[in-house]
Amino acid sequence: MTSLSPSLELSPELASHPAYSRVFQPEGLTFGYIMPLEGYPNSPFPTLQDHQRLARIADEAGFASLWMRDVPFYDPSFGDTGQMIDPFVYLGYLAAVTKNIALGTTGIVLPLREPLIVAKQSVSVDQLTGGRFLLGLSSGDRPIEYPAFGIDFEAREERYREGFELIKTVTENSFPTVSTKLFGQLEGLLDMVPKPVGPRLPMIVVGRARQTLEWIANNADAWIWHLSDFNRLPGLIREFRSASQTGNAKPYGYATFFDLAKDPNTPLERGYNGIRIGRNALVELWKRQQDEGVSHVALNIKPLQRPAADVLDEMAEYVLPHFPIGQPASQVTQ
Repeated sequence: MTSLSPSLELSPELASHPAYSRVFQPEGLTFGYIMPLEGYPNSPFPTLQDHQRLARIADEAGFASLWMRDVPFYDPSFGDTGQMIDPFVYLGYLAAVTKNIALGTTGIVLPLREPLIVAKQSVSVDQLTGGRFLLGLSSGDRPIEYPAFGIDFEAREERYREGFELIKTVTENSFPTVSTKLFGQLEGLLDMVPKPVGPRLPMIVVGRARQTLEWIANNADAWIWHLSDFNRLPGLIREFRSASQTGNAKPYGYATFFDLAKDPNTPLERGYNGIRIGRNALVELWKRQQDEGVSHVALNIKPLQRPAADVLDEMAEYVLPHFPIGQPASQVTQ
């Protein structure tokens, strides 16, 4: 087992938060899915067929999370529209058809959005779900969208930081006083309502967002990056945890395109930003990454060659028992 220092200890404020404690555990790896729950390998557009039923299957099976993407336009050079439906609208819909699974964003493109509106949308979803919401924020990976919104692409780093802090301020404080450079001002006369169900709204950095590891480690509640060189993971996680000066090392997770092979013994195949693998090799891969400090994996099944329902059933029966929710890894029967 790889030794990581410092060890992962969840913030006391969030250790009992319904969504945060489901997705991020002091011991153990969890996994969930990036919406939509279907494979569409040869098209930028999903069908969204049976999406309500599949979300309920994921919820009832006991997976950790469902994640929404923020893709306002179809960019032919990018080749993917995500779930197409606006993430906050979709979250409201999923809040009504699921009961336990955490719902999050990977991530809202914060530099393109008004932070106060994002804050209002986020606490609204948080209330509707009873605290099952995780706010993941990114800087986006489609530069062509910035001119459409009249926003300087080169300003995204500063807009992200200031927007991130503004959301924290208005969701965690009553009648705050705050002056921003790029957004508005509050003079203690207005209060954002409702407030989060839990002590506060968990906020996650998705991608690098052009921020330093130190900034992410000391401002976010977790970090979800893309799949990278697996050999670098232990060192990266160690560096990230060591950068925290808050007294609590923050969880690390990654997102990846994912295709589960029908043959359970198919070995790991690496592709561009994704993996194809059989369930047996997947369990072994995640056991190792669990020891290396990976807390969560968000699976994007766009490349999937099989019916999504079949894959959800197989993952629930053969993979999920090795990485259950709410049970320390040391107590799981291997």
